[in-house]
Amino acid sequence: MSIHVDISPSMITWAIHRAGFSLDDFAARLPRVTDWINNKKKPTLKQLEDFSHKVHVPFGYLFLDTPPADQLPIPYFRTGDTDDNTVSLNLFDTILLIQRRQEWLSQYLQEGGIQPLRYVGKYNVRSSVQEIVADIRNTLGLSLDWARRFATWEEALGELSERIEEAGIVITFNSVVENNTHRPITVEECRGFVLVDAHAPFMFINAADGKAAQMFTIVHELAHIWTGKSAGFDFKQLLPANDPIEKLCDQVAAEFLVPQALFIQEWVITKDFRNLARRFKVSPIVIARRALDLKKVTRREFFDFYNAYINQVQEKKDNQSSGGDFYATQKRRLSLRFTALVDRAVKEERLLYRDAYRLTGLKGDTYQNFVNKHLV
Repeated sequence: MSIHVDISPSMITWAIHRAGFSLDDFAARLPRVTDWINNKKKPTLKQLEDFSHKVHVPFGYLFLDTPPADQLPIPYFRTGDTDDNTVSLNLFDTILLIQRRQEWLSQYLQEGGIQPLRYVGKYNVRSSVQEIVADIRNTLGLSLDWARRFATWEEALGELSERIEEAGIVITFNSVVENNTHRPITVEECRGFVLVDAHAPFMFINAADGKAAQMFTIVHELAHIWTGKSAGFDFKQLLPANDPIEKLCDQVAAEFLVPQALFIQEWVITKDFRNLARRFKVSPIVIARRALDLKKVTRREFFDFYNAYINQVQEKKDNQSSGGDFYATQKRRLSLRFTALVDRAVKEERLLYRDAYRLTGLKGDTYQNFVNKHLV
């Protein structure tokens, strides 16, 4: 005999709206919720459990009298004059997921006697852009013109990512909630976010963004680590939010990727954004932004180029097929540094396999196959 449970109708409507659905749209997919909301019928435990999965709400939440507050643990910056700190459920859940990984890793490293990273929070909003850029380059072991020796953006991005992980930072690339392809994180909402911690800073980069554009987000996030400020951002039109730290981190990213002195030298030779992008291994939009900042082009010229370029990139994306190697994708989604430390903790018997599966989102043979393929 099925067990029916008393659930507040307000909790049902809250869960539906929280997941981003209207009541009418969700009722079309699951008609029985209308009876629950109108108190005509009560859900069974199994029905309520299925409902919780569909709206991505922890099962126990549905038994509360009033909805819990979803508090975003970091500031979220948007381009333009807005104080809106709300985000989609997909992004919210991803931030919490990365935060759980960070909490575990930070505690693990501290228990192992690892000292705090010297560069985390070393600078502040009053610090010089040049000083921060120089310290990031020195920490990563990169020269002023480091990207020039690489043939492609992808190669430069790979090298930069490796240097970052070697410095003790976890960098993850993803565009969905964990491995759920039905829960995307759009570039329009989020290009990335960074969670600062003295032992285990984590960087999240939206993998749906262009590779060269990802470079700018990565260095922007490095600047946040160096200034000790966690944050998320949308970077609409690759412009920073109206915030002192955001503007500083934006300037650091621009100077790191396209040093002013080198840019001015190259600008004399060519004013073609795409040629300069190949030279510096960044997006043509980053070059256009640098030209705008240095007053080499007008705002009208920048936005005309930006809109044309974005339309071209979108058309190219629409014509590309999806897919790829699962384990190669997981390598980027999880980070080799993070998974190597999880596996080490398992082998040291300081972490149960079930907890390793929970932290990585990989279970059983899939977890072991990943370890054998990338960590052995």
